[in-house]
Amino acid sequence: MNTDRIRLNASYKALYGCIQRFIPTIVAVIAMALTQACGGNGSSGKDDRDTMATTLPDTLRVVTLYSPTSFFIYREQRMGYDYDLVRRMAEDKSMTIDLQIAPSLGSAIAMLDSGYTDLIAYEVPVTAEYRDHILPVGPENITHQVLVQPKQRNGEHISDVTQLIGREVYVEKGSKYHARLNNLNTELGGGIIIRPIDRDTLITEDLIAMVSRGEIPLTIVDSDIARLNRTYYRDLDVSLQVSFPQRSSWGVAPGRQWLADSINAWFAQEAPQRAQAEILKRYFEMSKGELSIYTIDLNHGRISTYDHLFKTTAKEIDWDWRLLAAMAFTESRFDPTVVSWAGARGIMQIMPATARAYGLRVEQLLDNALCIATAGKILSNLDKMLSDKVTDPKERLKFVIAAYNSGPAHILDAIALAEKHGMNPQKWHDNVEHALLMKSKPEYYNDPVCRYGYFRGRQTAEYVRSVYEFYDLVRQKIK
Repeated sequence: MNTDRIRLNASYKALYGCIQRFIPTIVAVIAMALTQACGGNGSSGKDDRDTMATTLPDTLRVVTLYSPTSFFIYREQRMGYDYDLVRRMAEDKSMTIDLQIAPSLGSAIAMLDSGYTDLIAYEVPVTAEYRDHILPVGPENITHQVLVQPKQRNGEHISDVTQLIGREVYVEKGSKYHARLNNLNTELGGGIIIRPIDRDTLITEDLIAMVSRGEIPLTIVDSDIARLNRTYYRDLDVSLQVSFPQRSSWGVAPGRQWLADSINAWFAQEAPQRAQAEILKRYFEMSKGELSIYTIDLNHGRISTYDHLFKTTAKEIDWDWRLLAAMAFTESRFDPTVVSWAGARGIMQIMPATARAYGLRVEQLLDNALCIATAGKILSNLDKMLSDKVTDPKERLKFVIAAYNSGPAHILDAIALAEKHGMNPQKWHDNVEHALLMKSKPEYYNDPVCRYGYFRGRQTAEYVRSVYEFYDLVRQKIK
């Protein structure tokens, strides 16, 4: 089993400025070092290429960016389409990954230029702007900007951009979608009602949610983001393209054709192609926001057939068993066979790596008693971890429940952000909850106080609300 190391470059912005000034010198020094190390006794670069053409390094230095598609941390697990794909390649080639996170694409390219990294595992646009710095490798990804609209309601469906005339379209103010909509409006001779929105915590993904809820009629996003969000909102249509295609791919430095050839050769094989299809399905097709319908009858003094297990564990950790049951309902609808898109299992939806850390085999998560008892241990440890951050035990419960859903790393980031931006770091609603939503925007998740990068905070905020809504309901019925 290969391990990977991660360096979170919170201070990289300052370093980037220095790198830009000294790139020519750094590149020259690295070139000389590579010639001596790989060419042997002062041999030429030709020998280097011949030698390395069939030999991949033991450690592959990879840079990526936090994003909803490329790389993020969820429940303490590193995830993301590009991350999973490069990790699969490294395992197949018996390489260790040295993973670095850049704050911007420009920073990642500077790291590649200066020889600090071997591969950008992120969708880099294939454009003239990057041609001298990036040699595209791996599968080419083609995206468009697309219209996000509800599926047919009352027979209305926009199937051509000309039908946008007279319609309201909401976009994030100053974004590339705002620019594209302005251009499209000019191309059509005017008539689109453009509604730019400018709010601190609002991002494109939030606009997609607002279309789903009927709060706004239409928005525009990139097709990969649209596909990802359709796994949360199945009531949306994202089929209408409103821009020219944009090609993108991973990248290596132009002088490293041997590495590009090796990566391309791996992707051309049947097994890697199957692996890529599985990863694509996981992130862009599997539902992430829907659970089976479960009818609750609280008139007989019980919530579920597992009440005795909730009571046993709740007594051990000094919780209200009804709150523990509310978490289980929100996690799995009391269905122990559910497996989430991220791999969480059991009635309490515990990640396999977390189960192993608590001494359970993955298959033991199907044992409801073991699963609920392990969830109790996790909650108890989260409470201890957060006790010095949130002193009020009742308020701390909200933080613990949020950390159970997201992993504690993002909650600690949100506490730090809340404190920095004048919010109360010991209050959840409208304070740390609000700061967690801010972690969807680059200017906040790249802030030095944030150690764990991008996070889809809306999911956890809604989770906490759902748990407490169910808890309040059962408290009224069951004493």
